[in-house]
Amino acid sequence: MSRPPAEPPAGASVEPPAEASVEPPGPDVAGRPGPAEESPEVAGGGPRTLVVSFLGAVVRRMGNWLPIGGTIDLLGAVDLDGQSVRTAVFRLKKRGWLTAETRESVRGYALTPHALDVLAQGDEIIWHARQPAALDDGWCIVTFSVPESMRSRRQQLRSHLTALGFGNTGTATWLAPARMLPAAERAIAELELTEHSAVFVGAHMAGQDLRDLLAQSWDLDGIDGRYRDFVATFDPVRRSLAGSAAITPGYAFATYLHVVDAWRRLPFRDPGLPRDLLPGDWSGPRATALFELLVATLEGRALAYAVQHWPGS
Repeated sequence: MSRPPAEPPAGASVEPPAEASVEPPGPDVAGRPGPAEESPEVAGGGPRTLVVSFLGAVVRRMGNWLPIGGTIDLLGAVDLDGQSVRTAVFRLKKRGWLTAETRESVRGYALTPHALDVLAQGDEIIWHARQPAALDDGWCIVTFSVPESMRSRRQQLRSHLTALGFGNTGTATWLAPARMLPAAERAIAELELTEHSAVFVGAHMAGQDLRDLLAQSWDLDGIDGRYRDFVATFDPVRRSLAGSAAITPGYAFATYLHVVDAWRRLPFRDPGLPRDLLPGDWSGPRATALFELLVATLEGRALAYAVQHWPGS
């Protein structure tokens, strides 16, 4: 049997693929649409996205509290210097995600109820991906006519619908699988635009070919390309880990966090369209399977390494 590839050095950086463009304003740092407020999210791979991935994947397992010194040491494994970590934490504190709290004479920060709520709402999609909708379930259609005096909220609604996975079929008309009805209603209500919007659920009966309509309403090539980028970046990591019993804890932690951070936004951009309307070589299932395999391989060792940086461990 051939020997598996040598493991990269402990703490080595496994860089996630660069995003093709800056994310539209509106989605919050967890990747899913949030309330009508300034978004702390920046283009993928920045300090704040890594810190938020750290909060969701690690800190919640450690009692919803992080020691600032231990966090700086840990995130050095993913090439974040202390100043970058402190700045990211400060900004998240200003946005109501963190509150200062000392435990066992160690300075740190606790996750707020707001942060826990946002992270929990994203869990199902981030960790289990969005399964393809059934074609027979029909479609959710959102239309709105927002006055110019409320232009900023109109733009926020567009951004929220995009982040939810809705496609733009025309002027102020948005489409998604019918199961997105509750999410659309919630986004509209949060922005107080109920009186300026209408939401319908129904079937495609006639007119333009549905496949052509979907291709025009979503950047399917872009979504598929991001899945392909994820596979291209992390499948070599999978191969290097296969059969290796000597993965160092530091490398497991750094790789795990990069995998989660690179993946976190992808399922939200995928509307979960019916499989028989997508190209035969759609990359979503392969990317999802790779993500789940890497998490299963790395998570335990990554958390065991992280807990050593908490007081009293």
